[in-house]
Amino acid sequence: MSGSSEHAAPAPEARPQGALEGIRVIDLSRVLAGPLCTQMLADQGADVIKVEPPGGDETRTLGPPVNADGDAAYFTAVNRGKRAIALDLSLAGGRDTLLTLLEDADILVENFLPGTMAKWGLDYETDLKHRFPHLIYCAISGFGDDGPLGGLPGYDAILQAMCGLMSVNGDPDSGPTRIGVPIVDHLTGYTAQAGILLALYSRARTGQGQRVEVTLFDAALSLLVPHAANWMHTQRAPGLLGSAHPNIAPYDRFACQDGALFLGIVNDRQFHKFCDYAGLSPLREDPRFANNRSRLEHRSALRTLIEDALATRLRDTVCHDLMQLGVPAGPVNSVPEAFEQAHATHRGMRIDRAGYHGIGAPVRLSLSPPQINRLPPAYAQHTDEVLREAGLDESQIAALREQGVLPRWPPPKQ
Repeated sequence: MSGSSEHAAPAPEARPQGALEGIRVIDLSRVLAGPLCTQMLADQGADVIKVEPPGGDETRTLGPPVNADGDAAYFTAVNRGKRAIALDLSLAGGRDTLLTLLEDADILVENFLPGTMAKWGLDYETDLKHRFPHLIYCAISGFGDDGPLGGLPGYDAILQAMCGLMSVNGDPDSGPTRIGVPIVDHLTGYTAQAGILLALYSRARTGQGQRVEVTLFDAALSLLVPHAANWMHTQRAPGLLGSAHPNIAPYDRFACQDGALFLGIVNDRQFHKFCDYAGLSPLREDPRFANNRSRLEHRSALRTLIEDALATRLRDTVCHDLMQLGVPAGPVNSVPEAFEQAHATHRGMRIDRAGYHGIGAPVRLSLSPPQINRLPPAYAQHTDEVLREAGLDESQIAALREQGVLPRWPPPKQ
């Protein structure tokens, strides 16, 4: 029938909006903690404008490996989803341009040495708070502004050493060992994201922005669970246990015929199931292994018995069988093996797109899923576009470029 919608084509499905759609972030940070934080905001729909200095973000040069544009893979790991401009903030014109960008920004993230922004007349309390009352200002630093270590630079491995993480990682043969990923930087990035989201929620209720402070020092100390609590209650300093757990047994790495697995047995029910599976049923009645406390006291003897039981078994078969029984066990995979797991593909945790290779977003919202819409930007790639959006015309942009406010890549050789 004429005018009937019975056979009309269905309307195209609207693209889901990210949870942070409409939020603009000015990202002055570089290296890892800050860029990781802002990448996570970008994955959730925020418009992140990465502002780089004349020399660029250091991670652009931390290769090989590098991508087709010559940027290190390290840089691409924490800078997708952003638009990039370059400003020389040591020049008055650069600072004025930044203030123009802040007019319609919701969030500013920086990880300069404490005092740097104040030196430039961009201190939050003195210069920005009253001019931009809605601004959420996130400062990431090694140790904070004050105190015995205030103002000093912070680096992941140094904080791992200073804050006791290395002292509980490794075994007596290796001695204290750096954790193989920059875990302090990672946690600091996640902590900064959490602080920003808390401030956004507060602003929705009060209408006021605020300063969010995150330090590598605090983040590193917060990782010491349960080791710090154990020490605080006993005054005994935690030692090196290799892959073992200070409070649980068996919770450790064990060798099979063709590789290592990790057992994570946390209660008696799981222990009994494991014993029956591994041919160790008599251990269920052995008073040395009657409960977790007893198993901790006799962990060395238990370890020997488990290793003997697993020595002739195939790793993947054991892991599959135990998980089906409800006993936590997993293969000790290499990085390639980890991403080659079928479940990693199912979860979308590897992204391969137009020469970009990255790790998927670890947060999923049912109504506003993460969107990977922009590849990691080239240096200053979006400078003119962003400045035009901020109200500058072509002659003003050209003047800034002439003044050296808008640096080009590569930086001039010294």
